[in-house]
Amino acid sequence: MKLISWNVNGLRACMTKGFQDFLLAADADIFCVQETKMQREQSEFVFSGYHEYWNSADKKGYSGTAIFTKKEPIKVTYDLGIDEHDHEGRVITAEFANFYLVNVYTPNSKRELERLAYRMEWEDAFQNYVKELDNKKPTIVCGDLNVAHEEIDLKNYKTNHKNAGFTDEERNKMTQFLSKGFIDSFRFFYPDLEGAYSWWSYMFQARTKNAGWRIDYFLVSEKLRGEMVSAKIHTEILGSDHCPVELVIK
Repeated sequence: MKLISWNVNGLRACMTKGFQDFLLAADADIFCVQETKMQREQSEFVFSGYHEYWNSADKKGYSGTAIFTKKEPIKVTYDLGIDEHDHEGRVITAEFANFYLVNVYTPNSKRELERLAYRMEWEDAFQNYVKELDNKKPTIVCGDLNVAHEEIDLKNYKTNHKNAGFTDEERNKMTQFLSKGFIDSFRFFYPDLEGAYSWWSYMFQARTKNAGWRIDYFLVSEKLRGEMVSAKIHTEILGSDHCPVELVIK
């Protein structure tokens, strides 16, 4: 089974930059999208062969997630069930026979870390939510988690220390997440690979220079350790400031 996750930074814009071509070529069983920045009724896209599930923010043109899956899930739920966290379209959970899949777009701490305190509250709430799922059935979390976990996960780690996405607080929350029984699937296969990034700033020719960050993940329940086949970052795919990431499981 092939799963793909991509922060498209605006799906309507990405559709004009090759999104549909990659969706068809990748032929993933499940394709998760973050930062759709739209309501479904704002477009007439056709995703042939896929069941669609959308969670849009109350605020137009902001945040949002979607899941496209060939196999219809047993059940799909939206958000965390906590009002303060449930207005930005950040979480969709699809239940399948053998696992839960959680598609997430984690809040950015923003410049000057103005949203870091909220981010810490979100992290605890989200991790508790995922752990409760994993206690019932093995769980896979994918999406833009807005954190580079280790120094190897971004190009300029020294100058970015204490910046949003690489604060000690955010990194510690990722460590905490993994300690709850989850595996960073890319590092499982490539523990020492440098220069592997999934996001690049639009400024300073960052992508051309590969001055990026790895902030898009598949986190896999320890219960599925033996089911993982491969992981990949599709750096060749343009259309967003992020590129798609992939997981193949048995």
